[in-house]
Amino acid sequence: MTPIYPGSVDAAGRRATLGVLGGGQLGRMFLHAAQRLGYFTAVLDPDAQSPAGLVSHHHIRTGYDDPAGLAQLAQLCQAITTEFENVPAQVLQTLAQTRPVAPGAAVVGIAQNRIEEKVHFAACADVSGVSCGPYAVIETPAQLQAVQADRPDLLPGILKTARLGYDGKGQVRVKNAAELAAAWAELGSVACVLEKMLPLTAECSVLVARGWDGQVVSFAPQRNVHVDGILAVTHAYEGNLPPPLATRARDAAVSIAQHLSYVGVLCVEFFVVDDGSAHGGLVVNEMAPRPHNSGHYTLDACDASQFDLQVHAMAGLPLPQPRQHSPAIMLNLLGEVWFDAGGQRREPDWQAVLSLPGTRLHLYGKLDARAGRKMGHLTITGPDVASVKTVAHRAAALLSLPGLDAV
Repeated sequence: MTPIYPGSVDAAGRRATLGVLGGGQLGRMFLHAAQRLGYFTAVLDPDAQSPAGLVSHHHIRTGYDDPAGLAQLAQLCQAITTEFENVPAQVLQTLAQTRPVAPGAAVVGIAQNRIEEKVHFAACADVSGVSCGPYAVIETPAQLQAVQADRPDLLPGILKTARLGYDGKGQVRVKNAAELAAAWAELGSVACVLEKMLPLTAECSVLVARGWDGQVVSFAPQRNVHVDGILAVTHAYEGNLPPPLATRARDAAVSIAQHLSYVGVLCVEFFVVDDGSAHGGLVVNEMAPRPHNSGHYTLDACDASQFDLQVHAMAGLPLPQPRQHSPAIMLNLLGEVWFDAGGQRREPDWQAVLSLPGTRLHLYGKLDARAGRKMGHLTITGPDVASVKTVAHRAAALLSLPGLDAV
């Protein structure tokens, strides 16, 4: 990989341009990081009002599998990434024939399929020291019957579609064999994974960045709280997890990235389970081949954000080891914030929220507020953990956010 330096001009007279497939908020924040360094940017997304498309130098308004659009993206850009894992892996493979693409199609393909993802986690468990929880694959009626008859240990559990499930979508909790059969039918009898319900004490994630040359840097693990399958609160400060557990999670995430020969920012999510040990056991849940919602606090609490590292990695620049300068709590802002208890639309009380010390508001430029839609996030930083928690609790109360007990 020959480094693509910001502000450079190639032999054809084109300025250094980085491209992204997908026009959502992750793409928008990636573009801001790239533009701050001096790169031109291009987005391929069919939505004329997409958050990333509205702030990019170039917006190719076409589908992700449109040959003409992909050719235009490749012609404009010196390197290309994706902001979400459900872009067709074949598209990344096509683009990689002429341009550096990070992450690569093979890795994204693994993350798109829970079955392949779990096989990968098992394959690197000896090195990472962490494996996934008990599960079974259900792709056929025969496999469903076999699980019902031979794997009662997996119930109660969560049935998840192998593909396209995120933020609580494509998931059904089941308590017994009858509910399992009904849930599989409800999900369309598609390929699924049944995961055993575990005695969770916490959830955490680790952000890793790996370059083309194999250099790896990472952030400290963040502790996450989900409500209805959607991230609500991220705790990012020293002591958010027991130190031995945090070290294990960080080492495991690095091992997983290395095993994949990954390039770019990777988020690995873990469950902390009550296994009777002093600090609990660690189980790997899933990975996201991109910057992640739980890492948004890095924009305000670190000297290099997850998006800065994504730019550095894909462009072949050196990867700085990020340093966190302030404890932080991030609160996710979903569409419900824009409606009162009676369902009437209202503007959130930003005057009160932004008068709180250390608050930083990030809205994503989405025009329509809907239930469950990620509209923005609020990061609170401060001189110490106690003050950050106090302000976060006040902000959550003002915005009627869930998960107050977790703040």
